[in-house]
Amino acid sequence: QVQLVESGGGLVQPGGSLRLSCAASGSIFTINNMAWHRQAPGKERELVATITRGGSTYYADSVKGRFALSRDNAKNTVYLQMNSLKPEDTAVYYCKVDHVTGAGYRGLYWGQGTQVTVSS
Repeated sequence: QVQLVESGGGLVQPGGSLRLSCAASGSIFTINNMAWHRQAPGKERELVATITRGGSTYYADSVKGRFALSRDNAKNTVYLQMNSLKPEDTAVYYCKVDHVTGAGYRGLYWGQGTQVTVSS
C-alpha cells in the first residue's frame, strides 16, 4: 500500500503564490507518473499537471505559465508551485501517483485533498 500526504494549501489573495507538496510513503517500489488534479464546487475533477519519473511535464491550458511541477524521486515527493493565482483556481487539490510493485502490479493512489482558496 502507498499512502499520500498533501500539504501547503490555504487562503491566498489573487496574484499570490502557494506551494503544494505530496509525499508518498509505505511499500513503495517504483513511482511512475505523479500528478495534481483539482475539483471546484459543482464541477468535475480535472487534471492540473502531471510529471513523469524522468521529469517531463504536462500542464492544463488554464495553468500553463503560472504553475510549475517538480519532483524529488529520492523523497517520493511531488511539488506544485502555483503563482499568479486567480479566484478560478479555488478548488480542492488532489495528488495522484502511479505506482508499480516489484511484481509489476500497477496501482493508482490518491491523496486526501488540500483546499486552495483564492480570494481578496
